Amino acid sequence: MIDEHVKNPKSPKFYVKKYLDSIKSELKNKIVIDMPAGNGVTTEMLMEVGAKVEPFDLFPEYFMLKNIECKRADIVDKIPVTDNYANMLICQEGIEHFSDQLKAFKEFNRVLKTNGKLLITTPSYSNLASKFSYLLFESETTKQMPPNEIDDIWMSDKTITTEIYHGHIFLIGLQKLRIFAKLSGFKIKEIKHIRLSKGSLFLFPFFYPLIFISSYLRYFRNLKKHKDIPKSYKIDIYREQLKINIDPKNLLNHNIFIVFEKEKEVKNVDFRLDSIIKPFEKIM
Repeated sequence: MIDEHVKNPKSPKFYVKKYLDSIKSELKNKIVIDMPAGNGVTTEMLMEVGAKVEPFDLFPEYFMLKNIECKRADIVDKIPVTDNYANMLICQEGIEHFSDQLKAFKEFNRVLKTNGKLLITTPSYSNLASKFSYLLFESETTKQMPPNEIDDIWMSDKTITTEIYHGHIFLIGLQKLRIFAKLSGFKIKEIKHIRLSKGSLFLFPFFYPLIFISSYLRYFRNLKKHKDIPKSYKIDIYREQLKINIDPKNLLNHNIFIVFEKEKEVKNVDFRLDSIIKPFEKIM
């Protein structure tokens, strides 16, 4: 293995490998896009389980594998493959670098077949330690400064592309991942619980009662709104959000590891409800 992180339980790659090994029978000879591919470790793991891997990255010069080509791709433009092309797409530690995450989700939808899987790992903005760091200084951890132009310009080479590979400027939590997925034709299939955040564990007894009570109060309060919408519809949506918010595992998980499934094409996604959509003349 070209990257020792796959053997390190502190790395998301360790858990991605375990997951890929557990589903290797369904990956054999299936097309999987690795985006961003980075140094190639995930591509190599996919090749080991028999998948037909196609790696892409904004800076493929960083890719280390010699027996497969990593092609240049900018997610703000498009991944250079046809529609409904792949069975799975892995975005490992990448979404937090993308400036237009909703557009990225829609592009993931375009390249995936119906019922295709989208795997995303990213530093958790939903665990208690991250929430507390944001409260103190809008930073990822208590040891860091907030995102800035010194620490978060990770790679820039204008001879290759005008795009900048940003640091963790666009950190994202489970609730926002959920709504981006819904707006792009995906549903949550599974949230994997991996490494424990020790800082979150310390904060848990102090903050969890407040989170639990506050979440339920919001849930019941919002069920009373939009009386023209069927209550069962509101319950389905709000309960999913509630469960995400009060699940201790999500509050203690060091990294997010989430598996989505493509339900429909983006063009077929429509959440408009006449009872809550206001005409423009009433908005102005």
